[in-house]
Amino acid sequence: GLKLTREELGDCQRCKLKDKRTNIVFGMGKPDAALVFVGEAPGGDEDRTGEPFVGAAGQLLTKMIEAMGLSREDVYICNILKCRPPGNRNPEPDEIVECEPFLKKQLAAIRPRMIVTLGKFAAQCLLRSDAPISRLRGAWKEYQGIPLMPTFHPAFLLRTPSAKREVWADLQEVMRELDRLGIQRTSPSRPA
Repeated sequence: GLKLTREELGDCQRCKLKDKRTNIVFGMGKPDAALVFVGEAPGGDEDRTGEPFVGAAGQLLTKMIEAMGLSREDVYICNILKCRPPGNRNPEPDEIVECEPFLKKQLAAIRPRMIVTLGKFAAQCLLRSDAPISRLRGAWKEYQGIPLMPTFHPAFLLRTPSAKREVWADLQEVMRELDRLGIQRTSPSRPA
């Protein structure tokens, strides 16, 4: 499962990001989570701590998860890239090629009932699509038979707070589906 995948990743030297990273950011959360969030790559705070989504965008993601009546402990959070691109630039195709197999193994080990992708790269990568995120978000897609909801990245929401309404609509779809599948949530609070 996840432990074997992490061991296989090892002290990864597969792409050029190895030279600049402090920590590999594998992912964290419940190993058999019903819901997995997939982002694009670690940032500075994540690189320092080795944990995904701990900076400002991560704090917003935590609020989003709590607004859904869940906690970070209930879900699993990871990124396509396990190492930080310098200056938080976009992931490059050769980096995605080396790293994506580990994301696929993580998803295979967790076997979530649902995936939420955060931002353009995660959606395009898992859906094999080059459509813009503004067109992909808000409608159910599928990744290997698993329902997938693409939505905006929390970092985008920090820059564009007006988009929070659309993300909340996407997450409400996810909550409805979790409820339909009988997956336990506490009562959802108001959106953050």
